[in-house]
Amino acid sequence: MTVRFVGAGPGAPDLITVRGLRVLATSPVCLYAGSLVPEELLGQCPPHARKIDTARMTLDEITASLVEAHEAGQDVARLCSGDPAVFSAVAEQTRRLDSAGVPWEIVPGVPAFAAAAAALRTELTVPGVGQSVVLTRDAANATPMPAGESLDVWAAAGGTLVLHLAVQRCADVVAALLRHRSPSEPVAVVARASRDDEVVLRGTLADIAARVEEAGVRRTAVIVVGPVVGVAEGGESHLYSAARARP
Repeated sequence: MTVRFVGAGPGAPDLITVRGLRVLATSPVCLYAGSLVPEELLGQCPPHARKIDTARMTLDEITASLVEAHEAGQDVARLCSGDPAVFSAVAEQTRRLDSAGVPWEIVPGVPAFAAAAAALRTELTVPGVGQSVVLTRDAANATPMPAGESLDVWAAAGGTLVLHLAVQRCADVVAALLRHRSPSEPVAVVARASRDDEVVLRGTLADIAARVEEAGVRRTAVIVVGPVVGVAEGGESHLYSAARARP
């Protein structure tokens, strides 16, 4: 049988894809990441599905559950918050499944950064303002970052930064960014993007840490840094230009 890593979306239960919902509704086993997956989604599992909360499980324990389901002839929906392509720990799980001879697939989902951009009512690639986006995270209390991928490197490079797993250390992150960027650089923090209790904070590198502290935002948030956050105008893309040659 097959393990399918399904992007559950950023939080709102109706932001899972049609394909993801179909997988969820037909899989007798579902592994999900605790509170990061809404209860309404779990309600879409088959009536007698086995539901396993992985929030406190180790990689070995998760793998054992996946292999056990496969050996029992059961398909598995492995729900991942957001999209499995970004900070999902899918790579290490699929390596284990390959070693065990368990087939697997990935079903994409709506990533948190896309939901954050929607909450901000902004495009992250505005012509003439910003055309590059770096998805990264804070390195403290986590897996070390590869060489050449420190926050200092990305801050100095320019472009829009989207920081995951960083809001708890917002003041330290801001201090690192200020070594390379202006205090007036626009910043937004979006917590629980797309959910009913979504929080949107706007500011600059000079004041965003204080805003985060005052709002009590501690987790499930992304930090978006760059001119696209505060821009009201911008250039127009060549794609729809009247001057563009069309066949």
